[in-house]
Amino acid sequence: MTSSQSTTAARSPGAKKSPKLVKGRGTRLGPWPVVVLCALIAAFSLIPLGFVAVATVNAGWDTAIAMVFRPRVGELLLNTLKLVLITVPLCVVIGVGGAWLVERTSLAGHKMWAVLLAAPLAIPAFVNSYAWVSAIPSLGGIFGGVLISVLSYFPLVYIPVAAVLSRLDPALEQSAASLGLGPWRVFFRVILPQLRLATAGGALLVALHLLAEYGAFAMIAFDTFTTAIYDQFRSTFNGAAANMLASVLVLFCLVLLLAESKSRGSARYARIGSGVQSNPRRMALGLFQIPSQLLLIAVSVLALGVPLWHVGRWVIAGGAAIWEGPVLINALLQTLGYGLAGAILTTVLAFPLAYLVIRHPGPFSKLLEAANYISSSMPGIVVALALVTITVHNVPAIYQSSFVLVAAYALLFMPRALVNLRAGLAQAPVQLDEAARALGKPPLLAFILVTLRLSAPAAAGGAALVFLGIVNELTATLLLAPNGTRTLATQFWSLSNEIDYMGAAPYALLMIVLSAPMTYLLFVQSKKAAGQ
Repeated sequence: MTSSQSTTAARSPGAKKSPKLVKGRGTRLGPWPVVVLCALIAAFSLIPLGFVAVATVNAGWDTAIAMVFRPRVGELLLNTLKLVLITVPLCVVIGVGGAWLVERTSLAGHKMWAVLLAAPLAIPAFVNSYAWVSAIPSLGGIFGGVLISVLSYFPLVYIPVAAVLSRLDPALEQSAASLGLGPWRVFFRVILPQLRLATAGGALLVALHLLAEYGAFAMIAFDTFTTAIYDQFRSTFNGAAANMLASVLVLFCLVLLLAESKSRGSARYARIGSGVQSNPRRMALGLFQIPSQLLLIAVSVLALGVPLWHVGRWVIAGGAAIWEGPVLINALLQTLGYGLAGAILTTVLAFPLAYLVIRHPGPFSKLLEAANYISSSMPGIVVALALVTITVHNVPAIYQSSFVLVAAYALLFMPRALVNLRAGLAQAPVQLDEAARALGKPPLLAFILVTLRLSAPAAAGGAALVFLGIVNELTATLLLAPNGTRTLATQFWSLSNEIDYMGAAPYALLMIVLSAPMTYLLFVQSKKAAGQ
């Protein structure tokens, strides 16, 4: 049956109409319990934004102007702008260039390089900073900030771009080549435009990480908004200066989100027509094989070799004495406990929203989804300040409790679970639920046996990525953790701040060991999304 025939049949009087929602159980927006739950989750996710708005209003116009328009803010703004404007393009060049070499050229050992270029994501930025300070104690300033940032975050561009490159149909490239365009002109005029969405998304992630990062820059004494907010918080406990700096930082985040949205453009790149996609032809590197290998070796040595070498060096130098059994085991168990609790809560909260977006798409569900993305783009320091203020003034009984810390993790990392769940639910069409009910299964049982079962792998993947974020989270944990809490990240930070690099080494090593499988999972998921 052709598409026109099927459309006509669907509109004919005898055609079976789509089932209507039962009165009392739903609305046009979706089942009312799910709608109400999603609205509450969206309201919860907007707490940090509301905090910044209320803090700005309460400070008063005169105070806000005096706090924002002062030399210190100008210095922080200049540092942050330079950091973003230098780091993001470098990450794009390394990420796109590395992905193109791995996926589209005759690069020797391209499967090995595919994994190695993603691996630096397993090393937290503050551990990277610790390693580089061990190698170059005088490292600092904008050069140090850019060096550590590029080596830590270029995989955020590489992974999505490599996934897109691996699934691009080469038909357009073949057509361009047949019209006389050389390999480089094909790359810039045909391939590169098709990477716009992945590149813009990766660049946004890099920029947001730069705004949120605290430990890496504090270790090299490079001042940014996040380090200044944390210092203000420690000295004045949520004073007006910290709140105004947070408002400027949030405005910066929103500007970045808008810029990324505009950079996507209106063009769409899709394959039209039937048939099997042909495999792309790899471009012969020829004389460029050796320079390409040397460049990738240099990137891998700087991004992986230096941190692993210095962490290993401090571990060996410290010997058995630095492996404090009870303290280390307690930090590991607390990290695992918070990671699992945060991953489970975040995935559970993300599920109804993903369900609403996939099963009942529309402006309302998109608005609720956008609320989560906006809030999660805010730095951990802003989320922590918001929760500190609310709990101290309204519910002091839960101030500095594990509940508040896990709630902060959910606010920060919900999109990681949401994106995976959305993809998983898309692979569980509603027709399968309907078929199960037609065979006599109750609606709830049909949902559990079909939809929930099919989306379970996606939920597990999303939870794993949330777990990775929690293991490496530092700022919110420092501000919100209950007294006596010692995670791997906070214990590492405490020891490295005391220049006890040997004592901090085991905690750095354990964070890398925990992060490595999650990073590999992220890499594998990107390949699965590409159909590989």
